[in-house]
Amino acid sequence: MMMKEIIKNNPFKKLLSIFLIGAALMSVSSCKKFLDEKPVSNSSDAAYWLTEAQGNSAIAGGYSLLRKALNDGLFHYAHGDLPTDEFSTERIIGGEDWDFMQSMKWYTAVPSASTYRPLMKVRRFDNFYSAINWANRCIAGIPTIPASGYTSDYTAKQRQFLGEAYFIRAFSYFYMGRVWGGVPIINDVSSNEEVDLTGYPRSTAAQVLAKATSDAKIAQSYLSWTYSATADRAVRANKGAVLALLAHIYAWQGDYAACETVADSVVTNGMYSYVSRANYLSIFKGQSQEGIFEIAQNSASEASNGVNTITGFLLKSPYLTTNTGNTVWPMDTVSVRKLFADTNDVRRKVGFGLFDTNDPVCLKYSNVTYTSSNSPLNMNNIIVFRLADISLLEAEAQAAQNKNATARVLLNTVRTQAGLGASIATDSELFEAIIDERGRELFMEGHRFYDLVRLAKVKRVFKFGISSNKISATEFDAGKYYWPIDPVLIQANSMLSQTPFWASRML
Repeated sequence: MMMKEIIKNNPFKKLLSIFLIGAALMSVSSCKKFLDEKPVSNSSDAAYWLTEAQGNSAIAGGYSLLRKALNDGLFHYAHGDLPTDEFSTERIIGGEDWDFMQSMKWYTAVPSASTYRPLMKVRRFDNFYSAINWANRCIAGIPTIPASGYTSDYTAKQRQFLGEAYFIRAFSYFYMGRVWGGVPIINDVSSNEEVDLTGYPRSTAAQVLAKATSDAKIAQSYLSWTYSATADRAVRANKGAVLALLAHIYAWQGDYAACETVADSVVTNGMYSYVSRANYLSIFKGQSQEGIFEIAQNSASEASNGVNTITGFLLKSPYLTTNTGNTVWPMDTVSVRKLFADTNDVRRKVGFGLFDTNDPVCLKYSNVTYTSSNSPLNMNNIIVFRLADISLLEAEAQAAQNKNATARVLLNTVRTQAGLGASIATDSELFEAIIDERGRELFMEGHRFYDLVRLAKVKRVFKFGISSNKISATEFDAGKYYWPIDPVLIQANSMLSQTPFWASRML
């Protein structure tokens, strides 16, 4: 059937034509980066799935939707860093809603029409379901691409595409599971990018993590350690990315034996190695030898205006010329200086500017370029998983199982990279010491809040910040660390229930 006939007879013909044209352009433009592609259609018609280029374009759309999910409302950092000891309620966080997030006043009312408000954005999971829907389409459609449509090894490439689709779905469910606990599980395919959640109730937190684990194991069976091209390193999932995801899933579940096993397979594989901490900031430009999985945004076509990204919120002059005042998100200088108390720590020397002032600057996202109109572009990838993260996660798993000697080896390897001596923590202090080391190593990388939740679960140590209005032990046990769902989602779907802790507290 000719292309124009396919389009003519397809009920989604307008969308399909855009998708086919986009895939065709991609196939003839070897210089265009894979992850510059945007999801350009939602057609599930079998006529779309004809070539390897179309399958590749579809997978690119899934990663693009993950990028949208983690960037919208600064989701990755608003959840992973803002409500922690990295910031203090005694210091005013600039901009609308950010104070509510960092002080854990997540119940604050937002008018339903104010969809631009950051607090509404971070209480909604719509973007993740767009990525899940896209993955569902790929899982259904990729097996129908005929062998004749592939220009490379048919079996290997099909397995790669399917593995990536399952990874995107597993990652999305895990991410939502950490934030909200129970969320709907959807296996259906929608013809629209914005998925209608009407009629889908919340599954339990355990069911969501089970779904993420199941999908990740399928992805593991499909993916290899190697990449098809050097440019794909870390920004496309491989077996290492899947195992890193599983390590985090198991740690969140408290299954530290399983966490240790999969984390060790990543650490000892040889695929990844440490970047010299003298060049620490190169990690955040993206695709370093340490990177395991990252969200690509380090090209001009992927980058966002720096004013509205983490770059704009953490930087000021001389590191961001468009901000001659203070940082928008000022750090808690007491806790940060306590965390980085050792002046020999290379991460303190290289990773911060103006450290000894009242407004220190985190430099991890300082790779900024400027357009001709002097608008800053954030050219830093979101580093989701990297070697130091998984090494310390394995150490955490070992300490949780009282395997203290082996845990110390991994902990001290990371400390040595940073120019520090061996940890002097006692065995009883070791688990907390590893969490603290994660706080230094992964500062402002979207991990701290979840690390502190695990610390509170395992050791009953609460380090979310010095402010008493963040979270008490009683509130923690009642599930305050899970976020509420924005009321607009519940109004649209009567099957959704509010997160239990917040049900009687939402304004």
